[in-house]
Amino acid sequence: MAASHDQYRGWGEVVIFAACTAARIGEISGCRVGDIDTTQWIWTVRRQTTPAPGGLADKGTKGKRARKVPIVEEIRPLVAQRILSAGPNPDARLFTGPRGGRISTAVLRDATHWDDVVTKLGYEHLRRHDLRHTALTWFADAGVPVHVLRRIAGHGSLTTTQRYLHPDVRKITAAGAALSAHFSALRAPRSLPGPVVMTR
Repeated sequence: MAASHDQYRGWGEVVIFAACTAARIGEISGCRVGDIDTTQWIWTVRRQTTPAPGGLADKGTKGKRARKVPIVEEIRPLVAQRILSAGPNPDARLFTGPRGGRISTAVLRDATHWDDVVTKLGYEHLRRHDLRHTALTWFADAGVPVHVLRRIAGHGSLTTTQRYLHPDVRKITAAGAALSAHFSALRAPRSLPGPVVMTR
């Protein structure tokens, strides 16, 4: 964000949202206000923004089906603020560029000088799509079952899994709660063990 010429806060928010939802940048660009259920804090991923003749266009998800993704507690204030800023229209985009346009991974890379920034940080091989891997790893580390992870990620290999496993909204919500608990445990101060007392 700081490397962008306008220091547009939205770039950082896209990165945070991607790293906490395991979503593709195109799916984040395609997210509309009406796709977010702030009662259960679930995002229904329905579309993605992709390059097309004449610019960027919206189309269905890569897996051709909608899926549900939990919005973890840590990013709910960010999402609530974006919804407020977007206004009451349910078709308003949740994330846009500084002039209100659609974003793509290339736009994000160029606007934030991504390659230079990650190289300076010592992560020269980090790509925007790696944020998806980060989120899925965090969910897995938090104990979320693999079949629920596949549902959240919308992987192409999901078809076979779905024939046998059907996680419902409660499990997807629980996945978000598990990741929040994992973050809380990581933030908790660790105490040193006390002295050992020898008795006779």
